[in-house]
Amino acid sequence: MNTLLIIQIFITLALIGVILLQRSEGGALGMGGGGNSSSMFTARGTSNLLTRITTVLAVLFMGNCLLMTVITSHSINNQTKVVSQNPSQQ
Repeated sequence: MNTLLIIQIFITLALIGVILLQRSEGGALGMGGGGNSSSMFTARGTSNLLTRITTVLAVLFMGNCLLMTVITSHSINNQTKVVSQNPSQQ
């Protein structure tokens, strides 16, 4: 569980960093000026790359959240079963 929490922290920091690197939609509309717009070094190409990275990080973030929830729920259910099966503790 601690490993997943550390992974979650790294994903969160990476997601924050990638979002802060992106330009606003209004500022990127007039940029690009001629040439091949599919190149990674143009404003549009960089924007597409950052959008894809953001999407991947967001999916990883949500997947890790769900995984941690399932693991926590499973461990709580196991602890409840152990307590209810041992009446001498009560």
